[in-house]
Amino acid sequence: MKFKETISFIQNQFNSKEFIPLHQPIFVGNEKKYLMETIDTNFVSSVGAFVDRFEEMMTLITKTKKSVAVVNGTSGIQVALRLVGVNKGDEVITQALTFVATVNAIAYNGASPIFLDVDMDTMGLSPKAVMEFLEVFGELREDGCYNKKTNKKISACLPMHTFGFPVHMDELKAICDVWNIPIVEDAAESLGSEYKNKPTGSIGELGVFSFNGNKIVTSGGGGAIVTNNVQLGLKGKYLTTTAKVPHANEFFHDELGYNFRMPNLNASLACAQLENLNSFLSNKRELALEYKSFFDASCIQFRTETPDTKANYWLMCVELENLKERDVFLAETNASHVMTRPIWQLMYRLPMYTHCQRDEQLNAQFLEERIVNIPSSVRR
Repeated sequence: MKFKETISFIQNQFNSKEFIPLHQPIFVGNEKKYLMETIDTNFVSSVGAFVDRFEEMMTLITKTKKSVAVVNGTSGIQVALRLVGVNKGDEVITQALTFVATVNAIAYNGASPIFLDVDMDTMGLSPKAVMEFLEVFGELREDGCYNKKTNKKISACLPMHTFGFPVHMDELKAICDVWNIPIVEDAAESLGSEYKNKPTGSIGELGVFSFNGNKIVTSGGGGAIVTNNVQLGLKGKYLTTTAKVPHANEFFHDELGYNFRMPNLNASLACAQLENLNSFLSNKRELALEYKSFFDASCIQFRTETPDTKANYWLMCVELENLKERDVFLAETNASHVMTRPIWQLMYRLPMYTHCQRDEQLNAQFLEERIVNIPSSVRR
């Protein structure tokens, strides 16, 4: 077995020769207490004290001015894109190396993705690729940036912080500012990550987080939109609560809204988890150091944070020599009950997105063939 030593090392890190999952939730705080409090109050749906507390906690954690609790990260991105002006028939610049939810959220708005390459160091949207694309295809008009090839408006840029590694946001923001393109950060995987001492999600016009069961903290299902634009945040809360106009007893909805509000039951779980975010981050960074030390002595590259950033190491990953080595690694680890998985297939390979405009994707294709996630859970 070629990767026997690696398998043994991972088993020792988690003190188990049974099945080791990729990333399991850890409940060591007030989860049961807060859940019972919620049940006892009978406020288990979208109104309740824990929803409000969750939003307050997210505002503090992300150093933003407004947070909106939603049912999941995908719905959060969908609404955030609408908030910055993405309409039916528009286009959104994003990366093909991402989870499908990023791109589906664009399609839910009736818009189309433009797939641009990622950087090798961050595995996230490349500012250089965005600049090169806009220099060829971009055209500034009175109401924004347009794609000269399609004559469609480019209404937003949607970078994703892959596995919690922050995108080069300063460079990306400088380019998007020149071309009058607002940025929505898909920060679903990066809660606790920082770029130049700024939390991810706080740098673009809006940021969106996920609290799915496999994230660094979980509410079972849930998400959050964060922003420093209070008016946009208030509009986001209004849209996600069915666009109901406040009134003591009348039900009047003056535009198309969504039933996307996070239930209080989920929020109670999220609040308990967020109380332990710092300890989870510390625990995971210790594991990352252990992995780095081990893999530095091997022919496998362990992926680490870039300068001026702090990664949450949500899903840790290694880079294999080539596709063949990747497949052997996947087969041997999983056969030994050590869960590993490849990075996502590039989005333009999926049938619903094969028609979308893209660049050469050289870095994305390189990474697609080599990156593998390894067990990354908080160790007890």
